[in-house]
Amino acid sequence: MALQDKYQQLISQATSAGVSNLNVKEQDNVLYISGDAPSADVKNQLWDTYNTIDPDFRAGDLVLDVNVGNAVDGGKVKVVTQQSNLNIRKGPGTDQPIVGKAAHGDTITLLSKANAQWWLVKDNDGEEGYAYAQYLEPVS
Repeated sequence: MALQDKYQQLISQATSAGVSNLNVKEQDNVLYISGDAPSADVKNQLWDTYNTIDPDFRAGDLVLDVNVGNAVDGGKVKVVTQQSNLNIRKGPGTDQPIVGKAAHGDTITLLSKANAQWWLVKDNDGEEGYAYAQYLEPVS
């Protein structure tokens, strides 16, 4: 099965949800989908769809690189790790690549609460990704 066929539901969802600059290409048995989501909810829905097609993101045949960018102005959250840095990941899971880090005590931007475990955040260097929610607390 061609990868674009396997992930057609995800591609169609990205198109219908208004992902701008949508780019879909296949290279070396990996499908790359990139673009700019109109909201954090759209980005989270795309990851949920990806997870239904490839549970726990195990196949390793898709790179989903859709960002919210500046479309969302969220509140601030504080990193409350014991001492170490908080990993910010491309997707909601520890198997996803690390795209950034936030130091203990840093205040970063919350884009959305993807689910109870993973929140979509933007660090102070502008890197957008998912962080484990238990290490974040809202700043009032």
